Amino acid sequence: MVGRIVERTVRSWIVFGRKKESQQPTVEDHEIRESVSENGVPGKKGRPTPKRRDQQAARRQPLVPADRDAAKKNAKQEARLERMRQKDAFARGEESALPKRDRGPIKRFIRDTVDSRWNIGEILLPLMLIVLVMTVIPNRNFQIASLILVWLVIVVGIVDCVLLWLRLKKKIRARFGEDPPKGSKSYAIMRAFQMRLSRMPRPQVKRGEAPR
Repeated sequence: MVGRIVERTVRSWIVFGRKKESQQPTVEDHEIRESVSENGVPGKKGRPTPKRRDQQAARRQPLVPADRDAAKKNAKQEARLERMRQKDAFARGEESALPKRDRGPIKRFIRDTVDSRWNIGEILLPLMLIVLVMTVIPNRNFQIASLILVWLVIVVGIVDCVLLWLRLKKKIRARFGEDPPKGSKSYAIMRAFQMRLSRMPRPQVKRGEAPR
């Protein structure tokens, strides 16, 4: 009698243990549930879901770079490239890169008018260099003639610039309906006395071409 009771008790424990094991989720069931929650459909899990702290660590960047010398070198390189871009833009006459004295349609019109003509003042600097070399020649008459030539070119260049400005002022009033801004006269004369290759911004029109 006692043996039967023990046997029944053991059988009931075995059956209860099997039911409990069947109710516990397996590793495969856990992976399937994660895959369903991520993709919306059951299937094989592609990769484990990253933890929040790992995601935050991936997005976090140090305020101070690890290699300060390399960062400083890169910053200098970027600054140098930016200065080169600004210089090229200024040479091309882009409005955003021009200083205040060169900005505006009137100043652009003055530059184009000066660049579209032959100016007497352009030959002044090369002529002075030639005269400087000629002063070495031990001939007083030749030296005096060279100095007279330089002063003659200066006077003719000033007269040419005065006539240029009178014509420019009339054209500005006719085209823009207003007087040229302050400093435009000296702006035109200084550009007329510069050699064409040394003018900044660079000339945007050819000689004989109408100003834009």
